[in-house]
Amino acid sequence: MVRGERTVRAHKRAITYIAAGLFFLLAARGMGHASAALLMEEPYGAFGAMNPTGHAAVYLNHVCADSPTVLRPCHDGEYGVVISRYHKIDGYDWIAIPLIPYLYAVDSPSDIPATVDKEQEAAFRDAYRRAHLLDLSPDDKRGGPPKGEWTELVGASYDRKIHGFQVDSTPEQDAQFIALFNDRRNVGHFNLLFHNCADFSRVVLDTYLPHAVHRNFIADAGLMTPKQVARSLVAFGKKHPETNMTAFVIPQVPGSVPRSHSVDGVAESLVKSKKYLIPLAVFAPEVTGGVVVAYLMDGRLKMPKGATVFDIGDEETSGTPPAEADPVRERLALRPAPADPAPSAAAVPQI
Repeated sequence: MVRGERTVRAHKRAITYIAAGLFFLLAARGMGHASAALLMEEPYGAFGAMNPTGHAAVYLNHVCADSPTVLRPCHDGEYGVVISRYHKIDGYDWIAIPLIPYLYAVDSPSDIPATVDKEQEAAFRDAYRRAHLLDLSPDDKRGGPPKGEWTELVGASYDRKIHGFQVDSTPEQDAQFIALFNDRRNVGHFNLLFHNCADFSRVVLDTYLPHAVHRNFIADAGLMTPKQVARSLVAFGKKHPETNMTAFVIPQVPGSVPRSHSVDGVAESLVKSKKYLIPLAVFAPEVTGGVVVAYLMDGRLKMPKGATVFDIGDEETSGTPPAEADPVRERLALRPAPADPAPSAAAVPQI
């Protein structure tokens, strides 16, 4: 009985946690701030253990979609899209999914589960696929869900924690992005080394912040990684405080689904992994030393502790006066004042 009561209390806490985050995520605030946010997503599963660089996507809170491959400005009550590059999904290069389905594989915040297991996760994903994504991922020959990477399109928060880095955008930038991506050929050419999801995020963010994201030839051997995109944005935000950069975390939904792992860069993954580092140190000690120095010099990104889910999406409105004053936007303290007793929960990551 005691154990059952503890389980109920744990579920209530989970519901409160998710609801509190979504209050910030989805609160309507009149003519809200337009923004673009990198989503640096933690790796999970067997592939994540081998390749701990994770996944990168971009959330645009004032850009929506008529379909997964056709963009438009948002209407009232919509919360924007998450756009990323995918591998072998109906031949497309990029796909845009509405925010709530992308995170939780449901249409409404009220349908988000407090906890989830693998069977429920699969059921949520397949239900959303059948309702909205049959053109991209039709049933298999037996009438069931197909195999393949379509599962990455929805329910991301069931599998992993997501770290976000958000900057202000303008309606003009959103319009430019929509016109550019609706006009370009959307044909898949995924390549893990030079045309991966992080490369695509760099291209998207370059529309909003030209030349803000760059490759790291020291710590990542020139390969674009999600963590390098984040490092670039943090550095850009420090140099350009007018971008109003903020950091946030979207937690992995509680439940029996295995927890995701921390995001690493190329050199970082070698330094932290004994199965790679020890053989490398034995057979190539000079190389090992170089890798360690590269990581220490230019490969670190310390995530803020206790970052909350906030200010990552404003409900788009079309001019209706707000019922109450727009709350003051909580902003990322890029350089906390020395007199502060402790850094803000949304303190800037250290590079």
